[in-house]
Amino acid sequence: MITVARFGFLILLWIFVFTVVGVIRRDLFAGARSGRLVAAPRGVGASTQQAGKPAKVKRGRAAHQLVVTAGQLAGTRITLGEAQITIGRAEDSTLVITDDYASARHARLVPRDGQWFVEDLGSTNGTYLDRAKVTGPTPVPLGVPIRIGRTSLELRP
Repeated sequence: MITVARFGFLILLWIFVFTVVGVIRRDLFAGARSGRLVAAPRGVGASTQQAGKPAKVKRGRAAHQLVVTAGQLAGTRITLGEAQITIGRAEDSTLVITDDYASARHARLVPRDGQWFVEDLGSTNGTYLDRAKVTGPTPVPLGVPIRIGRTSLELRP
């Protein structure tokens, strides 16, 4: 009787272990499995044109595009509108990046009064604007790189 209970407990333990490993795998490789590069909800247009040379920073010009300049999605462009842009490995992010150093919900870009602000969403490895770590909502000038792991992004006119 005790032997049967031991085997039953052992089987339940292995089922639990395999379930936990499956959940962890799904979370770690969610973006890579989907094969999806960019999601475009709520009027945010997306295209995959080649990125040109870095834009010259000019005052008084509004940002109209978010361009991925380095990383697996280099060359990807997102047309900016009124909606915020979320960046991370999660499948519901506006820009889904499969960078090992990115969190599921890593950062977001939010428009306020004609200016775009970047916010880190409590990521493990941080978000950087140029070489400075983002600690709160920070205005993003045109042509200044936003770095998330190995992925680099810029706002362009």
